Amino acid sequence: MIPLKDYRPTRSFPIVTVMLIALNVAMFIQDRLTGHYRTVRVMTDYGVVRARTYVGGLSSHLALVPKQLMAHPLQTWPTIFTSMFLHGGWLHIGSNMLFFWIFGDNIEDTLGRFRFLVFYFLCGIAAALAQVLSNPASTIPMVGASGAIAGVLAAYLLLFPRTKVLTLVPIFFFFTTFELPAYLIIGYWAVIQYLNAWLLGGGGMLQGGGVAYFAHVGGFTTGLLLLMLMEGRGQRRTRWREDR
Repeated sequence: MIPLKDYRPTRSFPIVTVMLIALNVAMFIQDRLTGHYRTVRVMTDYGVVRARTYVGGLSSHLALVPKQLMAHPLQTWPTIFTSMFLHGGWLHIGSNMLFFWIFGDNIEDTLGRFRFLVFYFLCGIAAALAQVLSNPASTIPMVGASGAIAGVLAAYLLLFPRTKVLTLVPIFFFFTTFELPAYLIIGYWAVIQYLNAWLLGGGGMLQGGGVAYFAHVGGFTTGLLLLMLMEGRGQRRTRWREDR
């Protein structure tokens, strides 16, 4: 299922959402214009390499970590932020930015610009840490904004579960569109992430690269908890009534 747009208007222009999307797209295009070699180097230098980031448990995995990945903690921990603005390919950034564009504006409208920005980065940080802890010895770079965006999806699920979303649905060899409630689209996506994270066990990412399921789980879970803290129960109940 591919969401195309939702039917929930916002009260103000989502400037933070637009700026984050623009920054992600600009970084992706700039990276691609420099060639394949630089792209690989950028992923290694600015992506989250779990064996390099997991300082606390690194001593037991030193033999597994290539020397070129070793660096001082002050050089490695900032990659948690830089990795959020890097993407592995057109499908990667396209799907991430599509989901963020559809669901991010309403969360920004609800939380306010500053709180939304804090919410976004906290979810992204939690996602990266969850991925690091899933397999501390891994040397595969992790990049992408999907962990932070997973937190945005969690907030949307809590606040506006019944909002209709125009969705592209494959039926055999054809595609058609349906207006589906947000809880069905986001709930389906979340179940897939949690199931795959559980099935992969300590792997956390498919061998040779792939989907960082533990990052999605970490970002989504953090988004649920943060939204409950930022929005009181009474406010959430009011929004649920409005969402009917």
